[in-house]
Amino acid sequence: MPGSFRRRGCTCPETQKKCTCGATWSFRLSAGKNPKTGKYDYVERNGFKTKREAELAAAKLYAELKEGTYVKENNSTFEEFSREWLSMYKATGKVKISTVRVREHEIDKLSPYFAKLRMKDITKKRYQNALNDLKETKGFADNTLDGIHRTGRMIFKKAAEMDVIKIDPTQYAHVPKVQKTVEELEKEEATVKYLEKEELALFLKTAKDKGLDRDYLIFKTLAYTGMRIGELCALKWADIDFEEHTLSISKTYYNPINKTTEYTLLTPKTKSARRTIELDVTLLEELKSYQEVQKSIQLSNLDTYHNKDFVFAKTKKNPGYPELIKVIQIRMARLLKLADLNENLTPHSLRHTHTSLLAEAGVGLQEIMDRLGHKDDDTTKHVYLHVTKPKKKEASQKFSELMESL
Repeated sequence: MPGSFRRRGCTCPETQKKCTCGATWSFRLSAGKNPKTGKYDYVERNGFKTKREAELAAAKLYAELKEGTYVKENNSTFEEFSREWLSMYKATGKVKISTVRVREHEIDKLSPYFAKLRMKDITKKRYQNALNDLKETKGFADNTLDGIHRTGRMIFKKAAEMDVIKIDPTQYAHVPKVQKTVEELEKEEATVKYLEKEELALFLKTAKDKGLDRDYLIFKTLAYTGMRIGELCALKWADIDFEEHTLSISKTYYNPINKTTEYTLLTPKTKSARRTIELDVTLLEELKSYQEVQKSIQLSNLDTYHNKDFVFAKTKKNPGYPELIKVIQIRMARLLKLADLNENLTPHSLRHTHTSLLAEAGVGLQEIMDRLGHKDDDTTKHVYLHVTKPKKKEASQKFSELMESL
């Protein structure tokens, strides 16, 4: 095997047979002629305790060079490469800006562990220790940690594809998860908050009597359709078919900096989120009446109106622009307080409320999932099972009574 070996920094006398000063061995192998420069490239490794260790490592490297499987790792740090990866990720044109923002946040969670380390120096053990610490010390939820690991996997996989690293340290890593106790599961189920039908009636009456501009229609639409608040803000009149009594959901509103004029409309996150649902006749009539009101507002603000067909558009400052999600959240908190209802509820709670009322009406779980735009969702299942539990007990009791009557 061609190559040279030497002991680095040895201070022992030449007459001394065995090194006792702690010097290490290194080797140097030719990696062949570089087609760009016409000169030979060399690979050097050091830090071996004995010549035998150096010889074994050199033999392994020589075999890789001969077989063409050698990867010349570079010295990119995690901070440098993750930035490069994020640029490539954006450039694909296949990801939404909201997803890119999530990836940035997840890189931020990994950076304290790896930022200044060279990619090639991040071992499987070091990566797994980072995941463990994020769970045990930082206390991140399972879903959050799954997302962080997913981003880590994409970054290191791309690094391996680009020959930045030889071994992907994330390949066999696992996300640590704590097994929940029965008490914790029961508590978790109890934390799913929604309004009972009597409470919803009170809330909507409060919105009608004491609500601000458009409050009643906004919250009735959320409660009667189960729409996500982002879907409501992105809703356009063209999405409503007044003759067929349907509403089409094909986009969502995105505005992370809460600046009215700088919103973006995004496609739904999943295929199932794109859907058409049946609308209640009374809600349709109220929407139709409001459409006429909006037309008069538009005529009064011809020069400044942002005419993009939004249903729940602002009426005063920046007329025509979709309402901010944050504003709707603040208005709901105000109404809950006035109605003396649970002030911890949010617009998303009306989605759970819609689920509970459909379940109480006897609608099946799959039909509810389709209406909400879910392929699968644990929270919806929790609400559905909680509401239908009494009916299941009733069915069991009826079966027992039937058998007893035989």
